Amino acid sequence: MHSRGTHRRVGIALAATLPMLAAAVAAGSPASATSVRHDIAGGKPAWTAAAADKGQAALNGGVTARVYLAGDQAGLDAFVQKVSDPQSAQYGHYLTPQQSDARFGATADQIKRVSAWLRSAGLKITGVNQHYISVSGDVAAAQRAFGAQLRTYTTGGHSYRAPAGALSVPADVADAILTVAGLNTKPAVMKHDDTLPPPGAAFVNAGPFSSYYGSNLAKTLPKAFGRTVSYTVKGYNGHQLRDAYGATATGLTGKGQTVAIVDAYDSPTIAADAATYAKRNGDAAYKKGQFKQYDAAAWTDTADPSDANPNGCGASGWYGEQSLDVEAVHAIAPAANIAYVGAGSCNDQDLRDALTRIVDNHLASIVTNSWGSPENGSDPAEDAVYNQIFERGAVEGIGFYFSSGDNGDELANTGTKQSDMPASLPYVTAVGGTSLAIGKHGNYEFETGWGTGKSSLSADGKSWVGFPGSFHGGGGGGTSARVPQPFYQKGFVPSALANANGGGAKRVVPDVSAIADPNTGFLVGQTQTFPDGTVKYSEYRIGGTSLASPVFAGIQALAQQAQGFAIGFADPAIYAKHRTLHDVTDHPFGPKVGLAVARVDFANTVDASNGLVTSLRTLGQDSSLSATRGYDNVTGLGSPTEDYLESFMWRHIH
Repeated sequence: MHSRGTHRRVGIALAATLPMLAAAVAAGSPASATSVRHDIAGGKPAWTAAAADKGQAALNGGVTARVYLAGDQAGLDAFVQKVSDPQSAQYGHYLTPQQSDARFGATADQIKRVSAWLRSAGLKITGVNQHYISVSGDVAAAQRAFGAQLRTYTTGGHSYRAPAGALSVPADVADAILTVAGLNTKPAVMKHDDTLPPPGAAFVNAGPFSSYYGSNLAKTLPKAFGRTVSYTVKGYNGHQLRDAYGATATGLTGKGQTVAIVDAYDSPTIAADAATYAKRNGDAAYKKGQFKQYDAAAWTDTADPSDANPNGCGASGWYGEQSLDVEAVHAIAPAANIAYVGAGSCNDQDLRDALTRIVDNHLASIVTNSWGSPENGSDPAEDAVYNQIFERGAVEGIGFYFSSGDNGDELANTGTKQSDMPASLPYVTAVGGTSLAIGKHGNYEFETGWGTGKSSLSADGKSWVGFPGSFHGGGGGGTSARVPQPFYQKGFVPSALANANGGGAKRVVPDVSAIADPNTGFLVGQTQTFPDGTVKYSEYRIGGTSLASPVFAGIQALAQQAQGFAIGFADPAIYAKHRTLHDVTDHPFGPKVGLAVARVDFANTVDASNGLVTSLRTLGQDSSLSATRGYDNVTGLGSPTEDYLESFMWRHIH
């Protein structure tokens, strides 16, 4: 998952002026004016610490960037807290996009001043809108403008350019500038959170299966934790999830609500696949106009990523993510409208543009996003840009939901414990993952935090090799290294978690959680390409916090229907309702009771021609993270319940 933190505009004047020699200015030295300069968000990205510094970038090298405009950032911050707090008299009194622009957007004077300054610095303006000014020029001009040397760094066999220090601008334009993006040329590529191979090429689950948790015991396989385990479910359907999370009992359907889904690209078969899936699995048929698609003007970087092409997004892999998101939202909230917004690529800038499109046009009031990246791989300059998008959405009554990631604490994946972005930003609801056991009649049996240990069946079939197994995926979570603790987490998040990274209390994720474990996962349907060349619709079980986020977004559509007006930025309301959620722990039956399921896979992922692979998958074993009583860094406050949904009905009725 890719990132950006809470670095909003700093606006702190430097203690002294920055005298420059004329010769240094001509050479493109970083600070190019004798006036006081103010720091802005961003600067040297974290990835450069492990990269080889190759020195000053060529002064005649080309630069393209976006200078994001601040508008009234302080006013926006204050308004968001009031309009999102259920205890505030302004709660729910949202603005239209036009009102938001007029009140908090960049003014004509700000645009004029920034444009004039950029031209004076030697940069060419290539585009202007209410959010940013696009510029192009050379390295020398960029260094003069933004007060930081641009250096060349190599990592992973590729060379990139990035600022070597903090960014700054002259005092007379500092109030108008949020940050600048584009000085760091390392691709900011977002990853979707599927835990299964991306189904451009086919993926098929092997049996035996359970139809619900515990329905088919693996009696011929070795025991685990002293008991016979169940085979994995074939894949829960929407009726089972609605029953288990209390939606069925409320009668809520999401009528009158619109959920937006943001992913990269747009599957050419998604409408047909979603309709087929609904018909086969008992979900309501889509009504005319219920599912709408909003695509980018063009698709870029569609090829698979490679050493030679780190920008590659693997477009077909995103089709599986899109199928999961659309079908999960509809399964939970069958009467809600769905607005699918396809970004032009998986690159950070294109995904931000898709989010901005939703806010500018108020396409939905709930937005689910199952993508991101580890925090240290992100550019802190872009934290402020994301935050502004989410805050502008909040004042319109739009809530953003992000999956927390599928690599636990990210240690095994990156070598460093860290949370994921944008889930760690303060104005989004981060959704973590659980392993969910649903009974024969749709009853909620139990949940653990999603954390899988995998061990293989021995050659003689009598034991599990390496039991309980090494970490094999789990819900993301943990403490941000750079995002300060938001107001709504104070008093809820244990101090040990908030202060885990030192330097004061920080944002901890997730906020809430829902089903994610692919071994207790969701059945999804999609057109796939099979080894014999046939292209056809098929179904398979999938999971990941890619599932948790759209499931919780569907729950929020039900809650919003119950409340009678938009929930908007949901965290203040969710934390106030924490007692209505399932308090999920890793050991629901006590610390000495271990839980696991048996799983059988096709060795070639499609059929039995190359044999079967049998493994044991444990529940509640998530890297260094753990689901405990109260708030925790795997499941947050917990998962949805009927009581949670009914708490919104109470407000509406009274």
